Amino acid sequence: RLTGRVKELFKTAKGKYVAPAPIENRLMRHPALEAVCVTGVGRTQPFALAMPAEAARAQSAGESQRAGLERELAALLDEVNAELEPHEGLEFIVVVSEPWTIDNGSLTPTLKIRREVIERRHQQDVEAWASRRRKVVWA
Repeated sequence: RLTGRVKELFKTAKGKYVAPAPIENRLMRHPALEAVCVTGVGRTQPFALAMPAEAARAQSAGESQRAGLERELAALLDEVNAELEPHEGLEFIVVVSEPWTIDNGSLTPTLKIRREVIERRHQQDVEAWASRRRKVVWA
């Protein structure tokens, strides 16, 4: 059964379709995340790009605070993956360092993510992130 906008659906390397919006909504339950973009076109498993909230960005500047946030996000990943179909399960979460704004084209004027812009901006880093074999990757 398909849920979400047909325009946003993407196909994994396994040939299965994934609706990113319901997965993003589950991830957004965490207060440290301001925006999330689930992607994975042509990959065996999807992954999430996550922009931390302003407070979490400031808090994660220190190494010990970053480790705490990383543990929370890894637990969130496990929790969300338990609720999803196997082909929808996220491989990892990438915490992006650059905020998504209207000015840099990552958000619309109504503050919705521009999926194609965010995907294009990060596509060259995906293989390096996946090769780290970590649940949470800091970009």
